[in-house]
Amino acid sequence: MRIGITCYPTYGGSGAVATELGLELARRGHDVHFISYASPFRLRGFAERVTFHEVTQLEYPLFEQSSPYALALAVKQHEVAKREQLDLMHVHYAIPHAATAWLAKQMLRNEGLDLKIVTTLHGTDITLVGQDPSYFTLTKFSIEQSDAVTAVSTYLREETYRAFGCGNCDVRVIPNFVSTSDYHPATDDSYRKRLAPKDHRVLVHVSNFRPVKRVTDVVKIFAAVRKALPATLVLVGDGPDRDVAEQAVDSNGLRKDVRFLGKVEDVGDVLRGGDLFLLPSATESFGLAALEAMACAVPVVASAAGGIPEVVKDGESGFLMAVLRLMRGPNLLIAAAGVLAGGWIALGKIAVPKELMFAALSGMALGAVGNTWNDIRDVAADRVNRPTTRPLAAGQVSRGIADLIVFDGSLLGLVLPGLVPSC
Repeated sequence: MRIGITCYPTYGGSGAVATELGLELARRGHDVHFISYASPFRLRGFAERVTFHEVTQLEYPLFEQSSPYALALAVKQHEVAKREQLDLMHVHYAIPHAATAWLAKQMLRNEGLDLKIVTTLHGTDITLVGQDPSYFTLTKFSIEQSDAVTAVSTYLREETYRAFGCGNCDVRVIPNFVSTSDYHPATDDSYRKRLAPKDHRVLVHVSNFRPVKRVTDVVKIFAAVRKALPATLVLVGDGPDRDVAEQAVDSNGLRKDVRFLGKVEDVGDVLRGGDLFLLPSATESFGLAALEAMACAVPVVASAAGGIPEVVKDGESGFLMAVLRLMRGPNLLIAAAGVLAGGWIALGKIAVPKELMFAALSGMALGAVGNTWNDIRDVAADRVNRPTTRPLAAGQVSRGIADLIVFDGSLLGLVLPGLVPSC
């Protein structure tokens, strides 16, 4: 077959899987054409039956703030599909790739060609970007217009149905995979020697350092481990939380035992030197990094969130922990102050049973408000380039309204005592 593949070429799971899939298809005799604005990071050197087509954009002053990459991509997909007589276009990540593939298909249809579209959903295209009102209808349309749709986990498939309906869609689950030629157990200790002293245990974390990955929690976990035994933490990757993680390392006095490697081409070499892989993400649609670690015979400790339980079998290939949302300092202090004020005003010399009832009710309210507030913070932390809003899973609230939830905690402290019946 003649197959076109469009993916994001940058460091991340969707680009890695798309590239490895294309290379394997080429080894099996298919002609594969990658179409993107840059060569995928896993596409190294020459590979037989594999061709890369770069999407170029017009530099024009009018487009300074809104370069129409999606339109240029649709044109390139149409161009390659027509010239190479492609049988299908496999797009990874719905936005904008599925939409541009549909545009290319319409142009080809007018020329008597029928290009099939396969869309693979990877995660944030459904759970984050696609549900934003700016993209929702286009994401739904693109999924429904695809000839076949796959998701990398059952969790993501169910989330797609929940968020978009897509009653006419048959979303098939095809889990992510790794190449065992790149990810395999170590045969000696040469990799370990490069990472840490001989008597140290090696903990590894690999990610794009986005807030959802909770890299600072990785540092906190390591700090506890380091108090118990000699250990080295190896952090692979880069992203918006890199500086925060660096600060956490310094504030905990761990600089000499933590290594920031940045983006690494051969991640398998690092994993083979590890004793344990940490993945405390707030959510993951699959958790490709965990699968890569297990392929290198490194056990995983991860959060039981999203699709991770489909990858890591608790007690067999690793351990899963519930995601804990602890109350942050400002919320705790403000709400606690309200509770104390309410108790001081309303209780006075009231009998002990009422005090106990008040304490129980106010404590429950405080916990509920704290968890609600933290849920908003956790979801909002993963919204990239949205400084003025704090989106929720079903809609959005402004930052000011979200902040008022903390104030509501103090009001509850004042109101609840009056609701408790006299004893």
